[in-house]
Amino acid sequence: MGKPVNLNRYRKEKARAEKKARADRNAVTFGRTKAEKDLDKARNDQDAQRLDDHKRDE
Repeated sequence: MGKPVNLNRYRKEKARAEKKARADRNAVTFGRTKAEKDLDKARNDQDAQRLDDHKRDE
């Protein structure tokens, strides 16, 4: 007779693997670090400020 198998363990491992796969897909789709987002925001703010500074008053 074989060793008993814990089906809950396999069910949980499968759920973890699916969750990891979904997280990897989301990382590719939405994945940017906070530093990258902050850098883009700072650059956009700086560009907007430059444009505002070069506007002529009429």
